Amino acid sequence: MPRKLLLYAALLTLTQCSKCKDDPRPRDPAAQLPPATQTGAGTFGCLVNGQAYTPKGSNGMSNFYVSYNPTFRGGAFGIETYRVENKDLTRYLNTDAAPVNSVGSYSLNLGAGVGEVLYSSGEGALCGFMYDSRDMTYRKATLIITRFDKSNRIVAGTFDAVIARTGCDTLKITQGRFDAKF
Repeated sequence: MPRKLLLYAALLTLTQCSKCKDDPRPRDPAAQLPPATQTGAGTFGCLVNGQAYTPKGSNGMSNFYVSYNPTFRGGAFGIETYRVENKDLTRYLNTDAAPVNSVGSYSLNLGAGVGEVLYSSGEGALCGFMYDSRDMTYRKATLIITRFDKSNRIVAGTFDAVIARTGCDTLKITQGRFDAKF
């Protein structure tokens, strides 16, 4: 009798654990982001309106690219990413900042080429493309470079942005992080 009871208890435990895989509760979106590292790991992630955004898929080009030109505008730094959701939908998230030449905090509120954030949801409508500072009603964005190693060509940091346009939902980019070689 004790052997059967032990067997039934083991089976009950196994069946209860198998239900854990199909848990309908959503995971914490921040847990889906890559860790914040400073090793040139080639990682990028953030929350866009509370949903995890990481580069994904391919259109024939790299879905995450970091550039740095020390001679243009005192040090032009850029991040370009995209995420292929399906064959009809690709999202883009890019940042540009200049002059960038060391560890520090940089405003991304300055306009074309010297500090900007571009987000395209891939939907093509006015609210699906948040970029042009001329028709934004509010924009506050910051890039913080936490490692800038020119000799090993490694850059890492964090970023966030809040962008609003009349008639559109406010775009909130939070917990942004990147670690890459340039």
